Amino acid sequence: MKKITILDIAKELNITFSTVARALNDHPAISAATKKAVRETADRLGYRPNKVASSLRSGKTKIIGVLVPRLDVSFFSSVVHGIEGVMNENGYTILLYQSQESAKQENKGIDTFLRSRVDGIIASISLETEGTGGYGEVKERGIPLAFFDRAPQALDVPSVTIDDYRGGFMATEHLIKSGYRRIVHINGYRNIHIFNERLRGYLDALKQYGLPVDENLIVKGDFSLEFGRHCVRDLLAKGVEFDAVFTLEDFTAMGVVQELKAAGKRVPKEVGVVGFANEAFTSLVSPTVSTLDQRTVEMGEEVARLFLKLLKKGNYYSHKPEKIILEPELLIRESSSR
Repeated sequence: MKKITILDIAKELNITFSTVARALNDHPAISAATKKAVRETADRLGYRPNKVASSLRSGKTKIIGVLVPRLDVSFFSSVVHGIEGVMNENGYTILLYQSQESAKQENKGIDTFLRSRVDGIIASISLETEGTGGYGEVKERGIPLAFFDRAPQALDVPSVTIDDYRGGFMATEHLIKSGYRRIVHINGYRNIHIFNERLRGYLDALKQYGLPVDENLIVKGDFSLEFGRHCVRDLLAKGVEFDAVFTLEDFTAMGVVQELKAAGKRVPKEVGVVGFANEAFTSLVSPTVSTLDQRTVEMGEEVARLFLKLLKKGNYYSHKPEKIILEPELLIRESSSR
């Protein structure tokens, strides 16, 4: 089968080679009608552009590197879904890499993107990332960079995040208004900004409603389903009185619910539970788990649109970094409804 070229399209429409080439590249000097005719003819003839040659001519690959901590949780996969949808609509493809929460793997991902000559990077940092990590070099090279969810505080670049402080406050306030008074908060032991903000929201809610801050009710560790179970076992073994648990994410919350049930504690009558992230399973288990929705697909779409808007302006880092903060949504389900 003969490969269709730009010259074939030009002959079909009786226009010049350069007109077709510029129309396919959306050149402003070409009319909308001509662009439409060229694209329709290209589709009809089965034209497929040579992306390698195109990138060599333009210096652009139309590929965006997306670096995420992990894809085995629905939060990050949903954000990627949002990013990819917007990028594809605008003629870009994504190159995806997982750091697996490792700073070493994260740096390998950054290196892979740089060697692949991506047009920019959208990322959420790993739990091990310190300072600017490997992203400082990305900015120094002038390569466009934006963050979502977790962003290094030492690097002033565009980002889209959720209001984690507000989320922590909302979760704790809900539990207080539901009649719970001895509220445990399970957080991470690492110094991660978003987790610190959720803790700050928890503390401020207690203070606003006149409840004492008890350090015995603040537990830190390497969060996971098993850690949630461990926290409940440990609290019960120590005889610590508590009637609610707010966790920094949903897998830990699920572990808490499982261990409470194993210990014969009724959820939510005796102990209320609220997680954070709205993982897919939280609405499918029994009891369903109350949580904070982080508007994941919207977060992905917003960071992609912000990235492309700045890319189109040119001189990416000459503009003041825009930081979009989304409002979380409290989803009250069975685990905290009494």
